[in-house]
Amino acid sequence: MILSYFQVDELIAAWDAERERATVSLDLGLTTDEVVLSAVGVRFPDGQALTWAQLDEIRSSERGCFLVEDGEIEKVQFFSEASNLLYSLMPTEGAPTMLVSGIPMHRIKGIDPYHDTLRKVATIKPIVGRVLDTATGLGYTAIEAARTAERVITVEIEPMALAVARCNPWSRALFDHPRITQIVGDVYDEIEAFEDASFDRVIHDPPAFSLAGDLYAGDFYRQLRRVLKPGGRLFHYIGDLESRSGRSVSRGVVRRLKDAGFRRVSRCPGAFGVAAYR
Repeated sequence: MILSYFQVDELIAAWDAERERATVSLDLGLTTDEVVLSAVGVRFPDGQALTWAQLDEIRSSERGCFLVEDGEIEKVQFFSEASNLLYSLMPTEGAPTMLVSGIPMHRIKGIDPYHDTLRKVATIKPIVGRVLDTATGLGYTAIEAARTAERVITVEIEPMALAVARCNPWSRALFDHPRITQIVGDVYDEIEAFEDASFDRVIHDPPAFSLAGDLYAGDFYRQLRRVLKPGGRLFHYIGDLESRSGRSVSRGVVRRLKDAGFRRVSRCPGAFGVAAYR
């Protein structure tokens, strides 16, 4: 069971309305269950209970999600000693996003992370054959691609990011979908082990340029082209192409993709990235 301030607000509103029962999601919006309200707190279907003081603690953290286990709450967050970064789960009105030291890893203004993912994937539809997802994160891209692809290979450098994903109900298919294969490692190195022309689609959604500049480099783009089949398609997420930083980064990305041999490189403003063909 996992809760955020969205669910707690609903519970408080129900109690203020003098209701003894309420229907609320216990998995961040995927499903709903009925819970019992009292002056002490809330009792859940599995027998666990939380006090109103515990629920107020959850409510006070608008950027946090909390696991509920044995009547205790624990914020979903993991610190990486390797990168010195804090990974956590942030609720939205739809699918949650991951924060890396407070920075959201998905678009959350005017769109939720799930629909953000749909826009990225749509740029290189149809999603067929073998797909390479270069940065797993919460696994939304891999999960969506696996709906139609024969196989999805997804690579994640940070074990703490996967620890957050394991706590996220929206990421369950990442760990049990039969067509998704996970690799834990640096995709900059891991890509060298893939055979030439072994993927039909590549979705490259790297961290910001300031955090992973090597994944924006010409030699890495040449590796992406090498593993794509002739006619294969690439989507490269960048960020808002109309922002000052987005315009600057996208110009360099487009130039280096063309230098690496990609064809038909085109801007995809609605998906905050560019698409290209081998």
